[in-house]
Order: sequence, then C-alpha cells, then structure tokens
Amino acid sequence: MKESSYLDIATEEDESETRAWVTIFADIALLLLVFFILLFSFSTLSDQKFSETIISIKRSLGQQETEEWGLRIQTDTAGVLMDQVVHYRQIIESQKKTFSDIQYLQVQKGLEGIVGAHLDAGTITLRLPSSALFGLGEVELTPEGKKLLQDMKDVFIRHSDQKINIQGHTDNIVPRVGGRFQDNWEISALRALNTLRYLMEIGISPSRMTATGFADLQPLYPNTTDENRARNRRVEFVLEKKIGG
Repeated sequence: MKESSYLDIATEEDESETRAWVTIFADIALLLLVFFILLFSFSTLSDQKFSETIISIKRSLGQQETEEWGLRIQTDTAGVLMDQVVHYRQIIESQKKTFSDIQYLQVQKGLEGIVGAHLDAGTITLRLPSSALFGLGEVELTPEGKKLLQDMKDVFIRHSDQKINIQGHTDNIVPRVGGRFQDNWEISALRALNTLRYLMEIGISPSRMTATGFADLQPLYPNTTDENRARNRRVEFVLEKKIGG
C-alpha cells in the first residue's frame, strides 16, 4: 500500500509539472499573438483615419474643409499615380520602337560594327570608341570623326523627340605634367563639347543636347590592359524621350 501511494504521488507530481509547462507555453503563445496583433494595428492605416488626419491638419492651418476634401486628396493622388504609370509604359514602348529603327538605320549606314546600341529602362545609348572620332590624347574631331557624325545625323534628326546627352569617357592614364591638358576631366569634357558643337553645325538643335565629361570614373572594363583602356576611351550619346513639348 505504501509503495502504491508513493507511485500515485509521483504520478500526480509529474502530471502537475506537465500542466504547468503547458500553461506557461499557452501564456507565451497568447502574449506573442497579442504582440503581433498590436504591430499589425500600428502598421494599418484605414482610409477613414487618413481622411480625418488630413482634415485635422488642414483645419489647424486655418482652412475650413469637409471630409470630402480628404477623399478628394486620395482620389486625385491615385489618379496622378495611375497617369504616371501609364505614361511611363508609353515611353518604354515608344523607346523600343525607336531603338529598332536606330538599329535599322545603323545597318543602312554601315555603322553596326562601329556604333554600339543599347536599350535599358527606356534609355538608348549609342557608344563610339574615342579613336573613331579623335586622335589619341586629342580633343579635336578628325575628318573621319566628322564623317561618322554626319552619318549619324539622320538618326538624331529622324527622332527629334529624343534628348541627347553627349558623354565623354577616358581611361585612367593621367596626362603628362606640363602638357596641354591638366587632367582627364578636361579631355573628356572637351571631347563631349566639341562633338556637341559639330552636331550643331550640321543641323542638330542645341536645345536638345547637353555635354558631360566623366573622365575615368565610369569604366566599362578594369583599366588593367591596353585593350581595356582603349574600350574605356569612348563617347556615348544617351537618348531619352522628351516629356512635354
């Protein structure tokens, strides 16, 4: 009898410990649930609360408006965002067609092996090696460079809705001390500027164009070999569709 009593007492103690563990676990789970519900309530802003907040701010500024004002704000904002999305998609589709036409013109003019064309997020980039336009370390267009720009002129004229940012790029070799140019900034900027000026001379509107020098800050390849440095010396024509007008 005594042994049986001892077993019963031990069993009851085990069950008591088990119930205590379950109770603690349930309390923790309940606290976590309440915590996540609280976080969710903080992160959720109802339309009504938004409207009330806007109206309160408006009134604190001395302007009397009704709740319709808050609703109007939401409606107008949604409409503007939707218009922007639609407009962006239209630009992307338009640039795809422009890019296809530019590739066709490249083939017609025999430029596909000289001028690289790239399309990224609605921006078209035409890339030329500097050697196609300038002598090594020079900033004045060569006769061959001028002929090449004349061949490219039809692309720019045919697509007059494109803004043209002319960008000059160099390798990382610093001009010699006491030379004509102070640094690569000057070389890249003058190459871009002289390219812009010549395009003006042959009929491209200056209001469409900008010129920018990037020196060696945007290399396409590591400046570790002569071949890579030659690839990094380039002039790019970045075309973006003009918005409005």
